[in-house]
Amino acid sequence: MSSTSSSVLRAEHIWLDGKLVKWDEGSVHVMTHALHYGLGVFEGIRAYKTHDGRLAVFRLREHIRRLLDSAHIIMLHIPFTEDELVEATLDLLRQQKHLFANGAYLRPVAFMGDGAMGLGAVNPTRVAVTAWDWGAYLGDKGIREGIRAKVSSFTRMHVNVNMVRGKITGQYVNSILAKREAVLAGYDEAILLDISGFVAEASGENIFMVNKKGVIKTPPLSSPILDGITRDTVLKLLRDSGRVVDEVTFTRDALYICNEIFFTGTAAEITPVREVDNRQVGEGKPGPIGTFVQDAYFKVVRGQDDRYADWLTYV
Repeated sequence: MSSTSSSVLRAEHIWLDGKLVKWDEGSVHVMTHALHYGLGVFEGIRAYKTHDGRLAVFRLREHIRRLLDSAHIIMLHIPFTEDELVEATLDLLRQQKHLFANGAYLRPVAFMGDGAMGLGAVNPTRVAVTAWDWGAYLGDKGIREGIRAKVSSFTRMHVNVNMVRGKITGQYVNSILAKREAVLAGYDEAILLDISGFVAEASGENIFMVNKKGVIKTPPLSSPILDGITRDTVLKLLRDSGRVVDEVTFTRDALYICNEIFFTGTAAEITPVREVDNRQVGEGKPGPIGTFVQDAYFKVVRGQDDRYADWLTYV
């Protein structure tokens, strides 16, 4: 049985409410509203060591813009601008560059703080950015050889229940339940269907598949899925290479008989799926399309493809 949980590197500082503070001082009160009711938003961002030894954050502004959009959706006021949050993220890395010379995972988070309680409360927003050393979310072996996935008994929430354009903290309970179910059953990851039974996404990743005719498919943004920044990156890489990608719905049994499946996400990066519900996918190993995407993606984030240089913000 696999698990993706791991201890977090204790960095020296975090950014909290406008200033760098020591790691142990990055705490909130037990009466923090978001702890009780889940009203918060977050992002996952990666910084990579580039081929020339520098440190670069991948698509930093896109992530910060989505954080602000997520907050707008749930009517959570963030008392910092996009530029201030970008600079805070970079400053956090600059101050601890000796810890993150080989890369870092970054977590901006904004949430309703303590004060009044109850569903109608409006308290000051707390904002933090943390960084830690986090390897491949589904494991280095998973990236190399592919993982085993299970279609979950839990359903991805309807688009009028789950605010799908937002990366909202409380909504992730749905993903946690699906993930735990899959891991306890001996799988690596869960795949969730929508309320109509079509494939939506994994617990924390978007999904792509390649059918036996070589057609690449991924669920459309009209499905209850996150508008993933890695998903967008992969769409761009595939289409720029001359490949066609159909953003369409498809059924779970289409996964059973396809040639390839791979997940995309900041944490998982590009992770192939070799098995779904005890059914081998294709040849049971990473396929040519997923391998191409993986290679292209890592070249981009490591600064080895000048066509996408504007996706990198150097520290």
